[in-house]
Amino acid sequence: MPAIVDQAADEISNYFKDAQNTDLNTNNELWNAGLKLSLVYLALAFISGLFLFLTRQTIIVMSRKIEYDLKNEIFDHYQSLSMSFFKKNNTGDLMNRISEDVGKVRMYLGPAIMYTLNVFVLFTMVITFMFNKNVSLTLYVLIPLPILSFIIYKISFVINKKSEKTQQQQSMLSTFVQEAFSGIRVLKAYNRESYFQYNFKNETENYKRASLSLAFVNSFFLPAIVLLIGLSTILTIYIGGIKTINNEIDYGDILQFIFYINLLTWPFASIGWVTSLIQRAAASQKRINEFLLQNETIENLQPENQINSINSLVFRKVFFEYEQTNIKALENISFELNKGQTLGIIGRTGSGKSTIANLICRLYDVNIGNIQINSNSINEFNLFSLRSKIGYVPQDVFLFSDTIKNNIMFGIENDNIDDQLIINAAKQAQIHEDIMGFPDNYNTKIGERGITLSGGQKQRISIARALIRKPNVLILDDCLSAVDTETEDKILKNLYRNNKSNITVIIGHRISSVSSANQIIVLEKGGIVENGNHSELIKKQGYYYEIHKKQLLEKKQ
Repeated sequence: MPAIVDQAADEISNYFKDAQNTDLNTNNELWNAGLKLSLVYLALAFISGLFLFLTRQTIIVMSRKIEYDLKNEIFDHYQSLSMSFFKKNNTGDLMNRISEDVGKVRMYLGPAIMYTLNVFVLFTMVITFMFNKNVSLTLYVLIPLPILSFIIYKISFVINKKSEKTQQQQSMLSTFVQEAFSGIRVLKAYNRESYFQYNFKNETENYKRASLSLAFVNSFFLPAIVLLIGLSTILTIYIGGIKTINNEIDYGDILQFIFYINLLTWPFASIGWVTSLIQRAAASQKRINEFLLQNETIENLQPENQINSINSLVFRKVFFEYEQTNIKALENISFELNKGQTLGIIGRTGSGKSTIANLICRLYDVNIGNIQINSNSINEFNLFSLRSKIGYVPQDVFLFSDTIKNNIMFGIENDNIDDQLIINAAKQAQIHEDIMGFPDNYNTKIGERGITLSGGQKQRISIARALIRKPNVLILDDCLSAVDTETEDKILKNLYRNNKSNITVIIGHRISSVSSANQIIVLEKGGIVENGNHSELIKKQGYYYEIHKKQLLEKKQ
């Protein structure tokens, strides 16, 4: 395009040199030349726009697909990690890395690469044309470029550090907000809105400072580039004017050089923006890799070894210690269960009851000892096949923001299940009558985490979710604490009536929850201090007997 400008300048120059030829033919020739050059310019502009469109379609679409794959890879990896990983990391930070950080990596893979290619190709072509025109003038024009490169190098290092700090602060802000809204009921009940508002202002203030600090450094780029490009323009006019006076070049060449410099203005201006994108992407990719390289997974050692049915469950001298706290949760735990039997586990808070449930589901692996399924190590079976045979109701009930029907169906993979099976599971969990009292019955939508339901209703829906899958092993981890004793008794009777085909593990604080179990173990500081059935433990008059006596007195009162 600059060559067209140069050609147009030559045409005009020739016209004015022949100013005496002002006849109609000369004017028509000038008009035709101008029209021809305009059409060529428009054609080249159209071709340039077309190739830019194709470039964007190729690179930007590619970056979006990589973003899609990366998000899926991170989410899949998150799900493969053990529970200890989620205990060590905040939910807000996990969310920020899969959203904000991946977005910044995409900006590098899309716009940053596209503009880098654009700069490289345009710079190569323009510099080649400039050298072909006049070597000495080109060298003068390029004097500011090494200075520009040095400035970019220096500022990029600072941007990298500040980008990383900004991302960390954003993760902290996301974590704070997520925690505040998840615990909104507690926050309101304790009248702590002002306290959280104050803390939120502090968090946003820290994020604002980090962002402004990064923006301050970024703001140096464009003024520095414009200044140096302006310096190149002045040098072009000054040196080019001298050379024109000396008849080394004509003024059309000066116009052409100015045009070349203007062509380089945006590419060089984009260097700052692209460098910022690269630095932000590097900081984000580093944060993403921190989690992708985590290897705290429960390994699926023999994926081909499926479980048809769980007929026996054995703990043999099991020891377990939580990695992040070094707390010895279980010490020398041994028991044996067969199909049709029920194990009751009772003990103080922190005695290791829930840890046993987690180990049965292989949410953790034991440190010492062995857990056996059907006389084989639990690690020898396909992990997903094992969990598909277990119905687990944790003490921390979690319901999804969906219909009651879908929350109960969450326990199975078949979406076309007969509604009667859902109703039967709800009846076993003593929640059917409550559901029928809701406006839309089973299609009633519950809020996030089941916020519209009472604690007892959430627990019973969670029990129905476990029962509908007809598990070989049913684990109730203190999930009847919010249920009245009468309803608890009905639920337990239904479970005992139908447990001939499965193994049941009931964990609780109330003697009434475990009293009908075939075997009861009493835990204290991770170890078994008493075991036997209800009658045997009462006769021993130990810890179990003391709890039983105390709860009887409370019931009479």
